[in-house]
Order: sequence, then structure tokens, then C-alpha cells
Amino acid sequence: MLRPLELAIALRFVRSREAGLFVSFVTWASLAGVALGVAALITILSVMNGFEAESRSRLLSLAGHATVYRTDGAAFDGAGLADVARRAPGVVGAAEVIEQQALIVHGEEMAPATLRGVDPLREESVTRMSEFLDGASLQDLVPGEDRLFLGRALAFQLHVVPGEEVTLLLPTVDEDGALVPRLRTFHVAALFEAGFAEHDATLAIGVLADVASFAGTQGATGLRLRYSDPYLAPAAARQFVSGQAGLAVRDWTEENAGYFRAVRLEKTMMALILLLVVAVAAFNIVAMLVMVVRAKRTDIAILRTIGLSAPRIVRVFLAQGLLIGWSGAVVGVAAGTLLATHVDAVAGALQRLFGFEIFDSSVYYITQIPSRLEAVDVLLIGGAAFLLTLLATIYPSRRAAAVAPAEALRYE
Repeated sequence: MLRPLELAIALRFVRSREAGLFVSFVTWASLAGVALGVAALITILSVMNGFEAESRSRLLSLAGHATVYRTDGAAFDGAGLADVARRAPGVVGAAEVIEQQALIVHGEEMAPATLRGVDPLREESVTRMSEFLDGASLQDLVPGEDRLFLGRALAFQLHVVPGEEVTLLLPTVDEDGALVPRLRTFHVAALFEAGFAEHDATLAIGVLADVASFAGTQGATGLRLRYSDPYLAPAAARQFVSGQAGLAVRDWTEENAGYFRAVRLEKTMMALILLLVVAVAAFNIVAMLVMVVRAKRTDIAILRTIGLSAPRIVRVFLAQGLLIGWSGAVVGVAAGTLLATHVDAVAGALQRLFGFEIFDSSVYYITQIPSRLEAVDVLLIGGAAFLLTLLATIYPSRRAAAVAPAEALRYE
């Protein structure tokens, strides 16, 4: 336990200039290094959290939080099940859906796509489709008219514009097991752009009845559910289908597991790389304390001769190292928190100052830097910085306690 005497001696050693200008420089460099590493780590992880939240929002904008389906893949009474689902706890929307993998042909161009049939009256309860339509609305999907909404990237690949027609090819198997393709012409009513390649480059949306008729099914093959909180979906959806024979569920965390696993891995690696900055600063603390111990050998010997024990000498240099390291960590946490909460304003000022655009609106969907500061990240980063700087003080402190008073004072 640190006592006032050890702290007073440590503060005197920190303020002392007897150890030399270079030691003072290393001291301030160590403090600045810890502060810079902590601030950079908090800011970058907050920006990555912001990008993850934005990507998740766009990913779920055209998909439900969970999808209920029959285990045998057959169609079912989605309307009746939807009425039951809307009364379930946490559910804010439920809509029938059918999805088929198809090939879209326009002229000499063709592209694979996910053909999704939806109920235009219920679609807005589970997605934000109307936000992404270019000059159109869900009411433009009129049953019986074989109309489609295409993702803008998919339309660009096919060289098709609204008002033109495309041919859809759906592979099916007849009773003899032979491959029989189904063909139908659809009218492109409008384009949508959600800002996520999973939707914009692969998705074609039509009326549920038209897609079911084209696919040869008797109705919907799935029921999409939307919850007030996406994180409630995995447990709540499984509870909803429990006890209902023949039904299963998959949620958004399963459907996009690879993407979110890659994001978590990227965040982890970035945190480890930036934590090395703090580790380098901690090594500077080790070097600084070793030089202070060498320069203060006489002072240490005098303290020992007047009765200061070896453990108390250890605490003196522990306190000195922690004053520097923890001061840097506190400054870094404060600076990182401030920067993370105002990163978009800082980025805007830099763009105006240097005359460049970080995210060109003609290239990127996201034109501003999103940031999401999480208290858990701040606590973990601050705790890691405190621990690293504490570990950095152990060896120099023990070395100071090992100084022999007689040897140190022999030639003084």
C-alpha cells in the first residue's frame, strides 16, 4: 500500500532535473506515448463500431430479423401464422415471403439473383423498402402484372432501366428428375439502392402471388419477423416456434455469421496492433525508470541508511512509474472519448482545411464517418493501459530496492 511518504518522494523524483535532460525527455515521451496510444485505440474502435452499426442497419433494412420456415421447404399458411406472430412479445412486424434463386436475362446480359416475393401491404412492417426506392412506392407492385424492383447494382450489371422488361429463368425438376427451366417475362417497375452489396447486387423483388405462381408453389415459404430490438430476435424467434411441429427459424446472426465474424476479427486485430503503441510507451517507462535508478543511486542509499526499507523503496519507484503511466492513460481516455464523440466534426474541419473529401459521395454510400463510443471499450482500453504501465514499473522498482547502500556511498 502506498503511503504519503512514498508518494512525496516519487513526486520529488518526477519533478527533479538532476537525472538529466534526456531522462526528462523520455519521461514526457512515455506519458505522451501512452496518451496517444489510448486515444487512438478508443477513437478507431469507436469508428469501427460506428461502421459496424451502420452496416448492420443497412443489412437489416431489407431483411427481417428472423425467418420462420417449414423444415421440409414446402409452402404453408403464412397469413394465419403471421396473425399469431404479431401478438408475440417484442414483434413489431410480420410478413410472408417466398425466395427463389433465379437467373435474370436482359438482351445479351445475364446475372444470378435472389427472386423475392413479398406482400406490398405488409412489407413496410418488416423492412425499410420505401426509403430506398427511386421515385416509386410499394404500391407500384400490383398483383398479376409481373412487376419487379431491381437493386441498382444488379440493374447496372444487366444494363436495364425502369420501364424495360427482363426474362427470369428458374430451374425446376419434373417428376422424372429431368431439369425443366421455367421462363417468364417481368416488367422492371423501379430500382432501389440500400447501400449494401448483399441487396443491391443480388436482389429482385416482386409480388408474392406472382413469384409463387412463377415458382409453382402454393404460397409463401417463409414468414419474416421484425422485433423492437434485433438482439432479441435469436431467442424470441426460437421461443415462438418451439412446440410447433415442422417449423424452424433462422435469425439475422446466422444468415450473416461470416460477415459479423470478419468484422469482429478485424476489430480484434486492430485493437492488438494499436495496443502495441501503448506497449512501446510502457517500455519507455521501463527505460526511464532504469536511468532514474542509476542516477539516484546515492539518494536511494541515503534513504536506506535513514531507515527506509527495501519494500518501501519498491513502492517509491512504483509510484513514480504509475504517476507517469496512469497520467498518460487518463489523458488518453479523456482525449479519445472527446475525439470519438466529435470525430465527424473533426473530419469535416480537416476536409475544409486541406480541401479533400474523405468519402466521395459519388463512390461511397456512407459519406460521413460514423462513430459509436461504447463504455465497455473505454473500460477495457483504460484497464489494459493501467495494467501495462503497472507491469512496466516492476523490474526497475525491484532493481532500485536491490541497490547496496555501502556500495553506492563508497565513492561519494
